[in-house]
Amino acid sequence: QVQLVESGGGLVQAGGSLRLSCAASGRTFRSYAMGWFRQAPGKEREFVAAISWSGGSIYYADSVKGRFTISRDNAKNTVYLQMNSLKPEDTAVYYCAAARTGVAGGDPAVYDYWGQGTQVTVSS
Repeated sequence: QVQLVESGGGLVQAGGSLRLSCAASGRTFRSYAMGWFRQAPGKEREFVAAISWSGGSIYYADSVKGRFTISRDNAKNTVYLQMNSLKPEDTAVYYCAAARTGVAGGDPAVYDYWGQGTQVTVSS
């Protein structure tokens, strides 16, 4: 069992930055692929970014490429999402997820564990 706890959300003006963190319990974290998803009010949950167990494979949604960076520190059991040049349309609840497969992309169905989410609000 893996427990995921997100932090770092908040209110920021357009053009600003935030860094989200997702702390994971369990000694198997380093073998899991990790992903970030988001869900805006009235919309479906959508993929944001994913990183393989080693960090060697990284994927981004087109909407965040060049602005967001996903990274992980296996020694700290933590995955990060650095968000720069934020836009009002980035406003959503952001969730981190863990997949027992070592590599996972944007399909939420392959992720086995989910955090409770952290709110990100970008004002115009």
